[in-house]
Amino acid sequence: MFEVFASTPEGMGPADIGAHAARAEAMGFYGLQVPDAVHDGLLLSALALNATTKLVVQTSVLVAFPRSPMTTAVAAWDLQSMSRGRFELGIGTQVKGNIEKRYSARWDSPVPQLREYVQSMRAIFHSFQTGEALCFEGDHYQLTRLQPFFNPGPIDDPNVPILCGAVGPDMTRMVGRVADGMITHPTNTPPRYIREVCLPRLQDGFDKVGRDSSDFTLVLGPLTATGSDEDAVARAWEKQRQLLGFLYSTPAYWPSLELFGWQDRGQALLDMTRAGQWEKMAGIIDDEMLDQFVPRGTYDTIASVFRERFAGLARRTTFPLPDHPAEDARVADVILDLQSR
Repeated sequence: MFEVFASTPEGMGPADIGAHAARAEAMGFYGLQVPDAVHDGLLLSALALNATTKLVVQTSVLVAFPRSPMTTAVAAWDLQSMSRGRFELGIGTQVKGNIEKRYSARWDSPVPQLREYVQSMRAIFHSFQTGEALCFEGDHYQLTRLQPFFNPGPIDDPNVPILCGAVGPDMTRMVGRVADGMITHPTNTPPRYIREVCLPRLQDGFDKVGRDSSDFTLVLGPLTATGSDEDAVARAWEKQRQLLGFLYSTPAYWPSLELFGWQDRGQALLDMTRAGQWEKMAGIIDDEMLDQFVPRGTYDTIASVFRERFAGLARRTTFPLPDHPAEDARVADVILDLQSR
């Protein structure tokens, strides 16, 4: 049995997110992930929460370092208050080039920096709820001032879940130590990778702090090829081939390629980007690779495919909304199946 989150296209903006969220809620999804890429993830979250009454809304993932922990904490506190406990804050580091050149922000040591980001927000939330003095002093963040005038005060649901995106070994272990959960990247969601690499690293983090893994939430974010018939599935399959070709041109995502012995393909894709050969990249991703990374099946079979691949690995997963609302009823049946058994 899964708690299924609907995904949101990265280009979807404020004008459309409310209807998208309401549609996901009507279809029976447990939650909705909203991106922080083309548009602001916190603004999208507010609009999604305002358009729904039961849906959990989770940022996946908010780019942390360009934002002060205080500004993120204030927004998360307000979202949690307005939604009566339906907001989850997913945060991540992004990559050095974007942090420094797109955001003009500091990239220091990403693992300890994100650890302090989580810890400092917890300190801020504690001060918001109790009125006690704020005192967090780390190597990357120092937050020691919160006058009563600026304190939004206690709320009914003060435990804002903080989940982190993670790929590398040190980041994954750190997330196991300090976060409420982890959101996987599509490139580190194959069952073998989760079982042999991700879960042991998380357990290392749990063990370091004597933590029970039962209070930790792993959210799987697989790319999925599905549709009403085999032709639709085949089209989705090719779409994911294109996307994986793009994703694996980034060296940070190569650890899962290394597990399967395909690291040379990552280098080939990177070389193609440098040569501007974007149209050739999908050819590197053969069907064997797609089988490992992309669950495939029609609406009649995809729930069984998900259970076969992911049962026992995590209790949460994402699933795409159909492109055409005429298929919503069929996907609603898939979501009911995944969430009921």
